[in-house]
Amino acid sequence: MAPAVAERIELAKLCSSKDWSKAIRILDSLISKSCAIQDLCNRAFCYSQLELHKHVIKDCDKALQLDPELLQAYILKGRAFSAMGKKEEALSVWEQGYKHAACQSADLKLLMELEDLLKIAKQNVSSSCQNCVMESSGSPFPASESIVSMKTSNVSDIHEISNGRIKPSSSSSQQLEVHESLQNGSSLNVKGDSFRDSLSNKKHESRTSETNGVHKKKTGKSILSDSSESSINSSVLCGESIDFSDICSESFSLSEIHNELMDEANKGKKFCVAKLPKNKSINVDFRLSRGIAQVNDGKYAYAISIFDKILQEEPDYPEALIGRGTAYAFQRELHAAIADFTKAIQSNPSAGEAWKRRGQARAALGESAKAIADLTKALEFEPNSADVLHERGIVNYKFKDYKSAVEDLSACVKVDEEYKSAYTYLGLALSPLGEYRKAEEAHMKAIQIDQHFLEAWTHLTQFYQDMANSEKALQCLNEILKIDGRFAKAYHLHGLLLHGMGEHRNAIKELSLGLSIDSSNIECLYLRASCYHAIGEFKEAVKDYDAALDLELDSMEKFVLQCLAFYQKEIALYTASKFNTEFSWFDLDGDIDPLFKEYWCKRLHPKNVCEKVYRQPPLRDSLRKGKLKKQEFSLTKQKTALLQAADSIGKKIQYHCPGFLPNKRQYRMAGLAALEIAQKVVKVWRSLQTEWKHSVKGTSKQGKRVRRRDKLNTPSQNRGGAGCSTSSLFESLSSYTVPEERPYGRPTMPWHGVYSLAVKWRQISEPCDPVVWINKLSEEFNSGFGSHTPLIHGQAKVVRYYPNFQRAFNVAKEVMEQNKYVCDKKDHLINLRDNGKLQEIMKAETCADLHGAVGQDFWLATWCKSTAFEGKRLEGTRISLGKTDPVGYDFAIKTPCTPSRWDDFDVEMTSAWEALCDAYCGENYGTTDFVELEKVRDAILRITYYWYNFVPLSRGSAVIGLIVLLGLLLAANMEFTGSIPEGVQVDWEAILAPDPNSFISSIKSWLYPSLKINTSWKGHPDVSSTLDTTGLVVAALSTYTD
Repeated sequence: MAPAVAERIELAKLCSSKDWSKAIRILDSLISKSCAIQDLCNRAFCYSQLELHKHVIKDCDKALQLDPELLQAYILKGRAFSAMGKKEEALSVWEQGYKHAACQSADLKLLMELEDLLKIAKQNVSSSCQNCVMESSGSPFPASESIVSMKTSNVSDIHEISNGRIKPSSSSSQQLEVHESLQNGSSLNVKGDSFRDSLSNKKHESRTSETNGVHKKKTGKSILSDSSESSINSSVLCGESIDFSDICSESFSLSEIHNELMDEANKGKKFCVAKLPKNKSINVDFRLSRGIAQVNDGKYAYAISIFDKILQEEPDYPEALIGRGTAYAFQRELHAAIADFTKAIQSNPSAGEAWKRRGQARAALGESAKAIADLTKALEFEPNSADVLHERGIVNYKFKDYKSAVEDLSACVKVDEEYKSAYTYLGLALSPLGEYRKAEEAHMKAIQIDQHFLEAWTHLTQFYQDMANSEKALQCLNEILKIDGRFAKAYHLHGLLLHGMGEHRNAIKELSLGLSIDSSNIECLYLRASCYHAIGEFKEAVKDYDAALDLELDSMEKFVLQCLAFYQKEIALYTASKFNTEFSWFDLDGDIDPLFKEYWCKRLHPKNVCEKVYRQPPLRDSLRKGKLKKQEFSLTKQKTALLQAADSIGKKIQYHCPGFLPNKRQYRMAGLAALEIAQKVVKVWRSLQTEWKHSVKGTSKQGKRVRRRDKLNTPSQNRGGAGCSTSSLFESLSSYTVPEERPYGRPTMPWHGVYSLAVKWRQISEPCDPVVWINKLSEEFNSGFGSHTPLIHGQAKVVRYYPNFQRAFNVAKEVMEQNKYVCDKKDHLINLRDNGKLQEIMKAETCADLHGAVGQDFWLATWCKSTAFEGKRLEGTRISLGKTDPVGYDFAIKTPCTPSRWDDFDVEMTSAWEALCDAYCGENYGTTDFVELEKVRDAILRITYYWYNFVPLSRGSAVIGLIVLLGLLLAANMEFTGSIPEGVQVDWEAILAPDPNSFISSIKSWLYPSLKINTSWKGHPDVSSTLDTTGLVVAALSTYTD
């Protein structure tokens, strides 16, 4: 007997005994070999007997793709919708089917049945279902939470159909749907099958054309009454032997068989139906259904006990194994879940659902490769399954394979254009790839499908925040809170946005609302503590830091926040101890232990710090000693004028680029710092001008001048190794030309004294940022610790810095062509002259091309032309390129501040600072002639250039450079009245320029026309005496009047 015939004989036996689960397995096999339309309808009918309504709809949709006029599919699909309580959808389906039937020759029996369905449906379409939504925590599939919704239909709304007549059912129908959500820091309602539906095996989607012409459309014939067709009589149900060779040659309609058997019963014909209590398969299906319902209801332990009993009788029962595995997974017993899914696969390798769920469980364990492999296998059984494509897309997104995620999710929404979760995750995946317009459109499409889809609104809010579009982000947050006023994530996002805009007090209000809903939310606790810290509310800050430290956490990301809470608390206690002292005594770099600062910058576990570093005194000590006495900050006329001037000046630091939010707290900080720098530098210049006058008078007839100190004549010692400017690979200092001697003494304030003023303001304005001088660290300074700025991270294009990628990429190629070598991870030289590498490098257009040409991870150093020593080149920025998993590259700039490099730039900064002082303090001192100040302007940009290439801070170097630039211009009576052009980042202009003149040329075109002579700033109160204590500085940064 042919295998297909044997399978159909077995199918008939299973259906006669109502063993629907095993019947479905047979149909899975048949459909995988030849996707017959009738087999799809038969499987849909079997699913309907198990109340797996979503699978009914799927199979009917596949059948209708092959034959849009198939009445049986319309009837089954409408019944499924009706059973799910979706009356309008059911009516729509039946009306669509009726239109097709009325226009052609159709099975009259089915047509009459459809008419009756429509009649009853129209009578009840106005009735509404009550939806009840309840949360269930602990889902491990790529979901941190699951949402369970129960849809209950009224008894009168459900009808059974027999022989064209409709009669009310005696019991109500319930459909439980489990929606899973991705672990992304928020509850994400993801569209998917109900768990009850998903436990049944899924096979290949229907193909768009018939297979080998097997399909035969049956119209106007009854299978049971037509002797020429396959027939099943009552002897089948009585268990008698029968020859199935005729009926198994092609597919037959199970639903018609079922209905016609009911017809026979109604006509009084005698036939035998197996007794339910004695039928093992019915009992198993019933218990399986109960177990599934318990999983959907969140009663996982009870569900497991039900599945255990089934598996005691049939240890390899796939559906029970999948059910129990899912219950284990919801309890986060992931290894047990995977074991069950694996056993289900061994029992039935075609169980696509088992492959899918094992993939989800493996993803939750972080086993990305295995998870993707399982989901890919699941797609072999259902190549066009929207659900599996959706799941694999989410896993790819979670593991940062954004390109694959976009492919999967795009395919998903092609299959199902209403898949709202797929659209919003498509938006999430598109954003890091730099496809910002498409990302926004995808999120908006999800919202268009469902205006109340919280996850899509949340993702869109995050998108706008990342793009620094605060206005649209706030609009989204308002929409979220209209939908659900107790959505805690919205308050956290609102607080985060307000914090980023410098509105710390308002941020505290929003975060407090979020914590009133979820008191253990560490993101809210940590951020609120930081806000309290910034505005000087140290008691509340320490309380929140302690609360964050006491939480038990479940992820590494949250643990990092906990580590930071430890360090931030110590900084808060230090600041509290300095609150009533002069601001000049606030000295993080001098007072805080270097080891503490290193661990803080690196976000490391504080255990080592606790053991080795002196801890700050508790808050009560500062309170007892009066150090924390609250200071009144009265806004006098003078202070108001000072703050207004500071706000006006500080706004000029704003970059008009994606990712840079406007921040009024940082504006004020920058303005006050620039004013203080200008006020102090003017005093230095006044002293130098006096010296200059004396030096001119004291110059001998021979023209002798006071010689400059010897430091600039002393070459740095080589401590940097290969790749550093003092290495033996490069020019020796003996070839450098020493610049001309100074005409008078040195400035009383060194260059780092000027920049330290801005650093201190930056530290106090945003205490959650570890801004420290790198040379004040300990051993990490010697090993080259420094800043790291990625432009591409894996596949993600970093929104703030990627616009500079192409220029940085070209600079890297130019340096490689010139040097003929790069360095590997261990700082060993890689010769590029071999095997035509240079030619391949010059052809490279992408990171993959460049990495492939070199053959391994590498770094190179840009060059920075010295003006202190003619002919010398300093090591500028290191550009590094490394390969990452799964398919991506890290392209970044790094500035390791080794002692030798520090010495080189210290000399260069000293020279630049002295050159600036010389330019202003000579004959043109105090001039307001714009033309005569040209050399001063160029000198200011020169020192700015070296600062940006030096990068001597752990972070914050970009804004510090701008603040000092504005302050020095003010000191020379020039005020910048314009704004930085859109797309321009001043620090990157310097980093990518090979010498100061190139940088000056790129900046002066927009900077100089916006400079206006202004001496009125000198009338403002002295910053350091008006805001003389740390407490007053904090109050000035935290007080705003609308």
